[in-house]
Amino acid sequence: MAKNQAPPATQAKDIVVDLLVIGSGTGMAAALTANELGLSTLIVEKTQYVGGSTARSGGAFWMPANPILAKAGAGDTVERAKTYVRSVVGDTAPAQRGEAFVDNGAATVDMLYRTTPMKFFWAKEYSDYHPELPGGSAAGRTCECLPFDASVLGAERGRLRPGLMEAGLPMPVTGADYKWMNLMVKKPSKAFPRIIRRLAQGVYGKYVLKREYIAGGQALAAGLFAGVVQAGIPVWTETSLVRLITEDGRVTGAVVVQDGREVTVTARRGVVLAAGGFDHNMEWRHKYQSESLGEHESLGAEGNTGEAIEAAQELGAGIGSMDQSWWFPAVASIKGRPPMVMLAERALPGSFIVDQTGRRFVNEATDYMSFGQRVLEREKAGDPAESMWFVFDQEYRNSYVFAGGIFPRQPLPQAFFESGIAHQASSPAELARKVGLPEDAFAESFQKFNEAAAAGSDAEFGRGGSAYDRYYGDPTVSPNPNLRQLDKSALYAVKMTLSDLGTCGGVQADEHARVLREDGSVIDGLYAIGNTAANAFGHTYPGAGATIGQGLVYGYIAAHHAAEK
Repeated sequence: MAKNQAPPATQAKDIVVDLLVIGSGTGMAAALTANELGLSTLIVEKTQYVGGSTARSGGAFWMPANPILAKAGAGDTVERAKTYVRSVVGDTAPAQRGEAFVDNGAATVDMLYRTTPMKFFWAKEYSDYHPELPGGSAAGRTCECLPFDASVLGAERGRLRPGLMEAGLPMPVTGADYKWMNLMVKKPSKAFPRIIRRLAQGVYGKYVLKREYIAGGQALAAGLFAGVVQAGIPVWTETSLVRLITEDGRVTGAVVVQDGREVTVTARRGVVLAAGGFDHNMEWRHKYQSESLGEHESLGAEGNTGEAIEAAQELGAGIGSMDQSWWFPAVASIKGRPPMVMLAERALPGSFIVDQTGRRFVNEATDYMSFGQRVLEREKAGDPAESMWFVFDQEYRNSYVFAGGIFPRQPLPQAFFESGIAHQASSPAELARKVGLPEDAFAESFQKFNEAAAAGSDAEFGRGGSAYDRYYGDPTVSPNPNLRQLDKSALYAVKMTLSDLGTCGGVQADEHARVLREDGSVIDGLYAIGNTAANAFGHTYPGAGATIGQGLVYGYIAAHHAAEK
């Protein structure tokens, strides 16, 4: 069987279990917890692959005051974390949701240590996204899985969802590695030891030890899946939710379909909806979010089309935060290439972003969800960013990795230029003409940016003012690692789009992950976690990996509540 080709799905049949989990991303945490508590558990997955959007993500998880942080000496506390969550979320989500998340983070990590082969580390200095708020941490609360040997999955390896990009070399790169590898030209003493170590781990592991080391979301999903396989928890792939079954107002199971054949799963303790959001349901995206969103430019798993949310609504579930996504600015898609996320790129000096007016409109280095919200706020206000262009010079191109895989000094792909999403010029005026920007406005923006960069202070948008901004900056540039004047004689512009890591609006749930009706009453026996539930953090993203973090924690919470019934 070819690599990444999924084996046939396990055949579905009428069955009785204690807990049914719909979705195989962070839903696996609910299954692992339930199994540990002695509940018979079944996972149903719509697509042919296990791992959901988790397997396509960076794999970091934001989880305050957990044992990983404590062992590393982070000094975080539950009280401080709760202060931060309250200050960042405000009234955009019920306070009890954030409180329960913080209270159960440590126990969730302990569960993962017991039930999976994964090992974790603290991504030190990966700042919270709003560290300046009360309780915020510039040192960060983000953790990651160490590179994981996917060969432990054995015959199940083919069912693990592939990542967004397949590396040409066996080289497991963590998010913490990426920060420094991106600076390979500017900080070789930091970058190359990591490159050598990861390359050696991947190559030696593959050809000598016969191991397949993977990192990021692939590692986290594989580790969860390994725990599921070891526990003997069945996973039915290519199996879709048809409807939920109720008896006397309580959810008692679900009808699912596999290969055109419907079967009934009776769930004595309940059903956990963990099927992601509505990332690829463009009717809903346009209805709840914006008509301007491009067709299927989300990076979420292709099976995320909202059926679980719809099934809960049919039982009277309330919905919330449907206008929200884990927004992520990206290089515009072209034929044969999906959008390519822009993370460190936006924070690095020698670059800025303009809209169709030729003017800047945002702190380019801000967290990606806030960036997207700013774009959509403008649209709602009648001042849309009809197009966005990332402007940089040759020194920038010579210094940093771009779009995740274009190395320093490597030319931009010719397809970028042929498709019109990239332009090159020898002056600001020429670049403006090629892109189609007003020359005078662009020249003024260019001059203002260079003046701010020379002073090391961006008075207009505050770029570099936050510890989060500086995390992905260039520490060799002073006084502001996010600002440098652009050389006028060698310039580029690359078109951007608003992508996302998935939607984060869904059914309303309480602090026990129980689904709530529109009137606030509980739908007994039904739980929702991850992106199927309305974001526990409301309209905010507290730190890197908060989406995975809340999915894992609320999976743990849901299973415990079901077990105690």
